[in-house]
Amino acid sequence: MIFLELEIKPDFSEDLLTKAAGATLDLSTIPDADLTLVLTGDEKIRALNRDFLGNDAPTDVLSFPAGETDPDTGRHYLGDVVISLPRAAEQAAARGHNLEAESQLLAVHGVLHLLGYDHADAADKIRMWAAQAAVLDFLGLAEIKIEE
Repeated sequence: MIFLELEIKPDFSEDLLTKAAGATLDLSTIPDADLTLVLTGDEKIRALNRDFLGNDAPTDVLSFPAGETDPDTGRHYLGDVVISLPRAAEQAAARGHNLEAESQLLAVHGVLHLLGYDHADAADKIRMWAAQAAVLDFLGLAEIKIEE
């Protein structure tokens, strides 16, 4: 199950985000897991980035792995993905696509981090970008690419 926390309400259907996160899970080795997607602003994501990663700047997406199992249901809780909607809007405009596509890309990217993907080195980046491209293709967004 994908839980949504909307600190900022998007002007598009949030179902697009749950669909993107769900597709990422479906194409992974852990399809029956739970997670939370949070849409927020630059101030909140900057505070999280500073407090947890030591970077005092806003960013587009952060992932906070939990790796817990619900004792009542036995379902795996992966963690939280926090997306800055203003940052997503800026990036979408700069990259020439819409906010919906950029937000879905960030949801996929964040969920992949919860699943253990990373892009710290070249080999990991190739693996993560391939997984990301597969999900985006599945969503009909093959033309959308993440940039660093």
